[in-house]
Amino acid sequence: MLASFAVGSGPGCGNRNCCCEGFFIVLWSPIMPQTQMASSIAACHACALACDRCADACLHEANVNAMAECIALDIDCADICRVAAAYMGRNSPLAAAVCATCAEVCEHCQEICGRYQMDHCKACAEACRVCATECRAMAANVASPPHRSPDEVVAGLRQ
Repeated sequence: MLASFAVGSGPGCGNRNCCCEGFFIVLWSPIMPQTQMASSIAACHACALACDRCADACLHEANVNAMAECIALDIDCADICRVAAAYMGRNSPLAAAVCATCAEVCEHCQEICGRYQMDHCKACAEACRVCATECRAMAANVASPPHRSPDEVVAGLRQ
């Protein structure tokens, strides 16, 4: 489901120093069912925490150099999960794109952590699997705005 918001109507804002005279900006904001959004946000937060814990635990492994790829990916994954949760939390029109990227990073992190037998890596891989699934579902549930000509957009704003 989508909601549209028009910014600027009529001949412009009236400020003679402004360049918006005669221009309209239409923003599309995805409106997700609250249960889907809450579930996706929770999965992102849980994944970020699992990745943080995994990175920390990997730093304390006997052969920390062998864990370098896992540690770096844990940090990347935790960061993108927090970003995705924030975009969803503020209902950003870019949330679907960020969530699709988050799912890709989570899938890669799941693959790398899944190679190791340590409990923290197994827990991280599982959190990444869940988050990737949730983020893919969230991204798929946000429809694209309808394609309309500029004349159709302006006509809709004048109504």
